[in-house]
Formats: sequence, C-alpha cells, structure tokens
Amino acid sequence: MHQDWIWGLVGGLMIGAAAGIFLLINGRIMGASGIIGGLVDGSGRDNLSERVAFLGGLVAVPPLLVPLYSNVDTHVSQTIWVLILAGLLVGAGTRIANGCTSGHGVCGISRFSLRGIVATAFYLLGGALSLVVFRHILGVI
Repeated sequence: MHQDWIWGLVGGLMIGAAAGIFLLINGRIMGASGIIGGLVDGSGRDNLSERVAFLGGLVAVPPLLVPLYSNVDTHVSQTIWVLILAGLLVGAGTRIANGCTSGHGVCGISRFSLRGIVATAFYLLGGALSLVVFRHILGVI
C-alpha cells in the first residue's frame, strides 16, 4: 500500500497545531492572506514583526527541508503561465472571500464559523471545477 497520504496527515496536523498556537498566543486567527494583506496595505503596522516572521517562515522553511526530501514530486505544472494565472486567481479569491483556506478552512471550521464553513465549501467546489476544466477539458495541468 502506497503511504503518500501520511504526508498530508502530517502537514494537516502541523497547520492545525500552528493555528491553535497562534490563536492561543495572539488571540487572532492565523489566516495567511490576512497576515500578508496587512503587510501589503499597511494595516498591520502594530504587529509588523510578527507578520514578517510568519512570512519569513513560509518562505525560509521549505528550502531548508529540501536536503531531507529531495525526491518529492509535487505534480506542479511546468507551464509558467498556468502557475502565474493560478496565483493571481488565488489572490483575487482570497480578497473576494475575505480570507484564505487557512483562515476559513482551518480556523473557521474549527470554531464552527458559518462564514468559514460556507467559504470552505465554495473553495472546494471551485477547486473541483477548476480541476475538471483545466485538467480534463483543456488539458493544461
């Protein structure tokens, strides 16, 4: 039996633990788009160092793990315009939904937030539709 699912479980546990620790220590939701958005629009000046540290961890940790997991296949598209378009669509979606999957999905659902549950349902639906269109109909991913 192939054991790749274990990495999803480990990653989910790590994200959930980080969200819980962030909430307990700071009293705020760990939504990546909100943390980064506060840096971009200047609304997060009061906790700038915390936001920069969070962003620094997002950027710095994956390259540090490459020597340990150099044989990982992420199945990311090699088509650069697909990656750019996907990034722009994710960014636009997080602004429209007032949050991202870490804010709504991990933190919102765990707090039984109706807004988080509805947003996550739409994220999943949008992801499924995107997969059908871009992989099975257009064949670009």
